[in-house]
Amino acid sequence: MRNFDLTPLYRASVGFDRMADVMDRALSADIASYPPYNIEKTGENAYRISIAVAGFSADELTVEVKDGAVIVSGRKASEDESRSFLHRGIANRAFERRFTLADHVRVEGASHEDGMLNIDLVREIPEALKPRRIEIAKPVKAVGKLDA
Repeated sequence: MRNFDLTPLYRASVGFDRMADVMDRALSADIASYPPYNIEKTGENAYRISIAVAGFSADELTVEVKDGAVIVSGRKASEDESRSFLHRGIANRAFERRFTLADHVRVEGASHEDGMLNIDLVREIPEALKPRRIEIAKPVKAVGKLDA
C-alpha cells in the first residue's frame, strides 16, 4: 500500500483545510467492514445511509452529528450469561462508524426498522450559493441638444 504525504497541500493552499483533512482521513483510515452499510441517493438533494444493525434495538443505538460528521454507535446491553451457544455467527459487538458530511448537508432524521438503521440526509444550498442570472444593462441612448 502506498503512503501519501499531504504536507505540500497544506502549505500551498489557503482555505482548503477541511478538504485536506478529509483526504488525509480517507487515506489513513482503517477500512472497517462492520457493520455493513449502503449510501443511496433518494432524490436530487436527498440521501440515505442504511446500516445493517441486526440484533440491536433502537435504545442500543446512537446517532450523533458532531464536527461535520455523522457518528453512529451501537453498544449491546450485557448478555445473559446463562445462555450457551453451540455456534455464534451473529456479531453483536460494539461499533462506531463515522460518515463525513459535505458542506450544507444536514441530518433530517433516523429510523430503525427490521434490523436496519436508516439515516436520512438532505443537502440545502443557501440562496447566496445558488446560481443566479445577472441581467446585462443596456446602454442608455444619449439625447442630443438642439442648438437654436
